[in-house]
Amino acid sequence: MKIAVIGTGYVGLVSGVCFAEFGFNVVCVDNNVAKIANLQKGLVPIYEPGLDVLMAKNVQVGRLTFSTDVKSVKDADIVFIAVGTPSQSDGSADLSYVYQACGELAPYIDDAVLVIKSTVPVGTTRAVKEFLRNKSCRADVAFNPEFLKEGAAVDDFMRPDRIILGVESEKAKTTLSRAYRPLYAFNIPILFTSLETAELSKYASNAFLAMKVTFINEIANLCESCGADVNEVANAMGLDKRIGDQFLQAGPGYGGSCFPKDTRALKDFSEKFGVCLPLVSETIKSNDGRRAKMVKKILAACGDNIKGKNIAILGVTFKANTDDMRDSPSLDIVDALIKGGACATIYDPSFSDQAKQIFRDIKFSEKAYDCCDGADATIILTDWPEFKALNLRELRRRVKNPLLIDLRNIYPLSEAAAAGFNYYSVGRPFQKAESA
Repeated sequence: MKIAVIGTGYVGLVSGVCFAEFGFNVVCVDNNVAKIANLQKGLVPIYEPGLDVLMAKNVQVGRLTFSTDVKSVKDADIVFIAVGTPSQSDGSADLSYVYQACGELAPYIDDAVLVIKSTVPVGTTRAVKEFLRNKSCRADVAFNPEFLKEGAAVDDFMRPDRIILGVESEKAKTTLSRAYRPLYAFNIPILFTSLETAELSKYASNAFLAMKVTFINEIANLCESCGADVNEVANAMGLDKRIGDQFLQAGPGYGGSCFPKDTRALKDFSEKFGVCLPLVSETIKSNDGRRAKMVKKILAACGDNIKGKNIAILGVTFKANTDDMRDSPSLDIVDALIKGGACATIYDPSFSDQAKQIFRDIKFSEKAYDCCDGADATIILTDWPEFKALNLRELRRRVKNPLLIDLRNIYPLSEAAAAGFNYYSVGRPFQKAESA
């Protein structure tokens, strides 16, 4: 079986590499000449643990190739569309890349199954099918949402919780069953649904997870007012099997390429169907205000005066184990600190080129401890594993002022205080240093 993947962004590249690892012949196609040239040289454009090793392996054995030529899909059994669907100014999904790709593919895919993997509003796959028919293309059309967590995308693809396949023909069902046959050994549930059900399942899943993040952040607000500990509350909730413990970590709010975009798109297209989703709307509103609340927390910890103060910022990507800066909470938080007159230094374990382009006027350090040298305040913005292993006493020796503001609740209160830090976290009581 030959598989073609259109788009070498996060979803496309991970999917292409992993299908090759399954044993299929895969060509990844992109119109970005520079990106394809780098991929052909073995350079991975994203930070994703394990992806570089799998890519090199499958290129070496000849199962994985990269091309800018759309004609390279000609003999493919399955063509996956994995291009971006970014938010437009009104919150709706921009589908122009999807239709552009389909238009270019139409002359070459009559005998293939075209599968949309990009996240698209309900009704899009059916509209694409009509679009192709108007171009005299007879390809079967299906929808296969992705549920890849950045930082764990390879594992998520190779051992997913489930596979959802929106199909309308026996050919599409049979062909896609073959593509995912390597997962049968792990008893991964494979759900065949209508096109619309598959499309909505992606949005519903992400919106629900975004609501969990927002809910625990609102509970954190209450904890700070009533003296409870949000970590302990979340642990108590998570032990309930009906709730589960994932996405119950209080912090600066969700970001990244999925939750912000998908919640806004869900709100937009649901209204076009005449349906109001107040829980989703409030989730968006609450998360949008979360960053300003974190800025107020930082300012209060600094005595409401950060002008001229040296602030060490540990982590700026939207989550750990990725270099992705899309909609990261750090964008607004760091910007507010700089506008307030602070002098910032950043350390991020991804060494993200995206971050360096965005914060081009801010100094970056190569090591966490060096970043904190002489700091008046140290802020943890991203929960990288490296930060959980910091020697707090060494960190205390490096900083000028023992003020640690942890927006990810990485450390036990007593541990931070014992190391000599005045410790502020989220949804937990302030802990005064035991020694200065």
